Amino acid sequence: MKDPVQVFRQLHHNSQPLILANVWDAASARIVESLGAPAVATTSAGVAWSLGYADGNKMPAEQLVRLAHSIVRVIRIPLSVDIEAGYSSDPLAVGDVVKSLLAAGVAGINIEDGRDAPELLAAKIRRVRQVADHAGVNLFINARTDVYLQQLVPEAERIGETVARAKQYKAAGADGLFVPGAAGVDTAAAIATRIDLPLNLMAWPGNPPAAELAKAGVKRISAGSGISQVVWAQVEKMARDFLETGHSEPLSEGLMPYGKLQGLFADRG
Repeated sequence: MKDPVQVFRQLHHNSQPLILANVWDAASARIVESLGAPAVATTSAGVAWSLGYADGNKMPAEQLVRLAHSIVRVIRIPLSVDIEAGYSSDPLAVGDVVKSLLAAGVAGINIEDGRDAPELLAAKIRRVRQVADHAGVNLFINARTDVYLQQLVPEAERIGETVARAKQYKAAGADGLFVPGAAGVDTAAAIATRIDLPLNLMAWPGNPPAAELAKAGVKRISAGSGISQVVWAQVEKMARDFLETGHSEPLSEGLMPYGKLQGLFADRG
């Protein structure tokens, strides 16, 4: 069996971007795998909501570790886990979280700066790299910067600020750069051509299909929490209709057959 970490790394260096349909539990991960996806990644927001927490570093890290174990058990492709800001401002504590995730068998992580100083994320990345190296795992560290998502600087300064942070995070040991909120071929190309890391964008209004983003130098495209939000919108709609009417028919329309779902897990222990 190929090393999932090396497989995951190589997926960031192909001619076409790695497309990640982000998941939030073992079932969604197994479904995505069954569709032929080469890797699976979690959505931090989707995971937090599915476990009853608000997004934004509110969830106990132990919950995420347990989820990682459950996903790794049922898939045979690499898993990357979004750890938000590491659930701590202490790089040593963040390293402990990653140590537990490495024991679960993850191939990569996302870790973000948010509104914190970039120096703090750099310190966290350095610690994560130390922990991974000590464990003998060449973990793929995807550094997320919220320069665009949280509009940390004026629009005219965002490309420059993103590039500056990319250089700082790469020097600390990052392997990729995630820039959620950035949109458009011109913006993507302006960033990709000035950084020495694979560029990851998120599905966002204004972003064209993968083939066009590939020409701009984008190497990874993430769904973010989009799929989970659409699913839960349907949950709300169907539950409301059933509570109001008690009609059975809508609950058997367009569903995934019981047997198909059972079959996805029949050989997974």
